Amino acid sequence: MTLLPRWLKTKVRWRLLLLTSVPITLTLVGMIGLTLYWTLTYSWQNLLTNVRGDLRVAHHAVSVQQQRQAEHLEHLRDAWAFQLRLRESPDQLQEWVMPLAANYGLDFLRLRRGPELDQLTAQARTALTAGRSVSHFVVWSREQLLALSPALASRAVLDREHTADLGQETRGLVSLSLTPVMAQDGSLWAVLEGGELINGSTRLVDEIRGQVFAKNTLPEGGVGTVTLFLGDLRVSTNVPASSSRQLGRAVGTRVSPPVREQVLGRGEMWVDRAFVHDAWYVSGYEPLLGANGERIGMLYVGFLEWPIIRTYLTNLVELGSGVVVLLLLSGLLVYRGARGLFTPIERMHKVVRQVQHDQSARVGALPLDPDHELAELGRQFDAMLDRQAAHQQQLARSADQLEQKVAERTLSLKQKTAELEHHIHMLTEARQQLLISEKLAALGELCAGVAHEINNPLAVILGNVELMKLELGEAADPVSDELALVLAQIERIRAITRSLLQYSRPGDYETAPVWQHLTPIIEESLTLVRSALRQQQVALVADLRAQQPIEADRQQLLQVLINLLVNASHALGEQGEIRVESRDWFDDLGQLRGAEVRVIDNGSGIEAAIMDKIFDPFFTTRATGTGLGLALSHRIISRWGGELLVDSTPGQGSCFTIRLRSHALLPSGSEPAKLEGWRIALNAEGRETGD
Repeated sequence: MTLLPRWLKTKVRWRLLLLTSVPITLTLVGMIGLTLYWTLTYSWQNLLTNVRGDLRVAHHAVSVQQQRQAEHLEHLRDAWAFQLRLRESPDQLQEWVMPLAANYGLDFLRLRRGPELDQLTAQARTALTAGRSVSHFVVWSREQLLALSPALASRAVLDREHTADLGQETRGLVSLSLTPVMAQDGSLWAVLEGGELINGSTRLVDEIRGQVFAKNTLPEGGVGTVTLFLGDLRVSTNVPASSSRQLGRAVGTRVSPPVREQVLGRGEMWVDRAFVHDAWYVSGYEPLLGANGERIGMLYVGFLEWPIIRTYLTNLVELGSGVVVLLLLSGLLVYRGARGLFTPIERMHKVVRQVQHDQSARVGALPLDPDHELAELGRQFDAMLDRQAAHQQQLARSADQLEQKVAERTLSLKQKTAELEHHIHMLTEARQQLLISEKLAALGELCAGVAHEINNPLAVILGNVELMKLELGEAADPVSDELALVLAQIERIRAITRSLLQYSRPGDYETAPVWQHLTPIIEESLTLVRSALRQQQVALVADLRAQQPIEADRQQLLQVLINLLVNASHALGEQGEIRVESRDWFDDLGQLRGAEVRVIDNGSGIEAAIMDKIFDPFFTTRATGTGLGLALSHRIISRWGGELLVDSTPGQGSCFTIRLRSHALLPSGSEPAKLEGWRIALNAEGRETGD
């Protein structure tokens, strides 16, 4: 502080200007340094990541090309013309397939059979014998190429350029595909062999480059390249012979020694910058493997490094220029803003000196010059801060008291609201229970009267029928079946009367279920409703396949089925179809649980809004309905541990599914010993009748 001149120590204007300018300058310089480091590091890592991704895309593109090549051969093999000649003149197939190579983008196409099959590798022969095509890269000698075509051998010759061992490369890198041709007995009869010579070819590398380096993915002047190597020699490439002028192709040149050592020597990928022919490229190399996994060459993708560096330097210059302009502007703004800021402060200093008698020593002596404006301003601010602190404390206490009162009132209101909601809920439930109880009481009185009025004449009918049967004696044999049917129907009427009373007095009518087969019960229900459905012009279709016995009360189950069939007929109107299906019931784990019945109609369906109410007592959509049919059916099925499910689509129809267990899950108080006796009796009956 003593080293600073007096005008700088006592003038707020210059001190604030210095204190605001220095941090801004240091911050911007630091940000520039960090930006340079981050952009350089992460940009380079991003470039390497892009090259690694491009290499994967190129590898996939090569695999797709080879797969497509194999598919062409498979299409030729499966063609009608090929199969016809295979059956009629197999010896002429070789001459017929060779000219077809150009049609499939191949350089050669031939048929190998007989002793030539022994030249295949064991791995290829295994795959071909199994009926699978094989595609891979191979290196063929000049003799092998001459055996195919002298023109092909001539195309494979490449001059080695810019290398110590000048000469010619006569071997050929071939993308080869083999497709099996099977005999009638399933054995390998021949192999359809086709391929493309990579040496000097530009089709494959240009197509891969188009897939890897799409338009506008590289900076201006950027060049994306793809190369296929035979060993370390470029045999197919779009790397320009002159990178600066973008002319020619660098075919016949070799890869740099570090890349050759890492990729061909150690079999590892190279993802880094590399000197490619005459320029530095951001490059990716991977080994190109043969049929047996041997390293026969390399696959390369990369792009020129200089356009990336040029773009980076351009951005750096633009960033630096922007920072310099920002510093100049910020300095100008600070200076011009200081003039408007310091004038009020100096005015405040004059006012503070006039009211020094109100000053407080709260801040105390500052390590500043006695004439420093901030020292005077600090003393005045101490007094204002004391008053402000006292005022804030008072406000805080008042706010705390207010918040406490609000919280107490809110808690009390929540408690009263919760109690009110609970009382409303209890009142609603009580009202619903009261309504149901009143309905059940009325229903009980009605059912008791109906049962009394029906059972009295029914007893008279039953007695007269039995008396008639007794009086007729043997003369009743011709009509014994009819009398038995009358007695059975009388018993069914009595069972229906008992079922009608189950909702008013359910405990008096619960009977133990019996182990029995489901199909006879379904057939009886269909017999009882068939006449009525025929008059309604409703088609009745049955598909009964259930084999597993179930445990249920026959009359009650018959009542449920008839109720579902009648409901389905009401949904159909005048015409339609009712389908009844039965199957064995398996759970989600595949275990046999029992049997199930589906009653399916193509009627009007059930609206989603009332789907949850159809099993409620007294709920009905029909003017003449009672609303007890489905509710009573649901209760009967549930009492045996079964399920009554519904699936409906408005306008398309409904499906009611009854699932019954082989062993009913009875409520407490049932008689398992008695039920087990029924199961044993049913098994014995099934063995006697051959079931």
